[in-house]
Amino acid sequence: MQKHLLVPIDGSPLASLNVEQAVALARDNGARITFLHVRADFGRTGEGALLAAMDPAGYARATAGSSNAWLARAAAAAQAARVPCSVDSRVGDRPHEAIHAAALEHGCDLIVMASHGRAGLRARFAQSVTARLLEVATLPVLVTRVEVNAPLTPEQRALAVIRDEHRSLAAVIHAMQDALAEQAPPVDFRMMRAAVFYLREFPERLHHRREEETLFHLLRQRAVASQALIVELERQHWESSAAFARLEAALASFEAAGPTGRAAFADELERYAQQQWTHMGQEEAQILPMASEHLTEADWLAIAGAFESHHDPRFDTQTESGFASVFKRLMDLAAGRRTQAGA
Repeated sequence: MQKHLLVPIDGSPLASLNVEQAVALARDNGARITFLHVRADFGRTGEGALLAAMDPAGYARATAGSSNAWLARAAAAAQAARVPCSVDSRVGDRPHEAIHAAALEHGCDLIVMASHGRAGLRARFAQSVTARLLEVATLPVLVTRVEVNAPLTPEQRALAVIRDEHRSLAAVIHAMQDALAEQAPPVDFRMMRAAVFYLREFPERLHHRREEETLFHLLRQRAVASQALIVELERQHWESSAAFARLEAALASFEAAGPTGRAAFADELERYAQQQWTHMGQEEAQILPMASEHLTEADWLAIAGAFESHHDPRFDTQTESGFASVFKRLMDLAAGRRTQAGA
């Protein structure tokens, strides 16, 4: 029975689905997970060398890419399922070798990954990372899906983005809690203000409204039994807005008053966090399975289109804008704070 899974991620919807499957596997088998992202060596490019000379801080951010954001979101998925996890980010132009080396170094006994695959003429000239890994691996590799053979359905796309948005929200809250829990270095109010901005602009003004206008609206039409639950979840959206207002005010008081405002802010953050855990837990345990049972393919197409059309924390390899860039910056700040604290 495998007890330590290595799960490579790349920020794509396919990887998000694989994370959920890996977390479920680890939970059911009492295993732990190490999430890994392998990024290209930006420093070896001409642009990277120039940026390193002109703007060291900007170079550090560019070098990290989206690793911190993607890994934080994957870790939030494991935390939601109470699965122990750690994260690792590496640089390498041969990702299959980096994945295998990381699995051995971390003492993993199973690699769990999905493959985008190769199709058509491209397949004649390049193998997928998964295919290359299978050629060198000395430990088991579980391939959960080959996308070229089984493309994601509209339902899977929609569920992936909804869960990703939940994981992004959870990662921001965890970053705030971690920063507040440490006595040294001092609380990073710059990060806290950025996190509060994110919470105000994303879940409070966008995510909840989008759920109500698409997922809840369509499910009401398809399943009468869902209506009472949806009313409760919409009430929780309203309560979330009120809880956020208290959290925002408590942060302003904390920053103005200094240490004497810490306890009040900690209390409001804990209340807000518990409310979010309860709300997202209900949605994922009750409303999403009900939607899977009752919604049509056309419904899922509409939901996927609505969620994918906005700039939000659903990262992929092509787009990093809007809320995605805010979330990325937050996770970079959080990772930098952890590094400083551990130094």
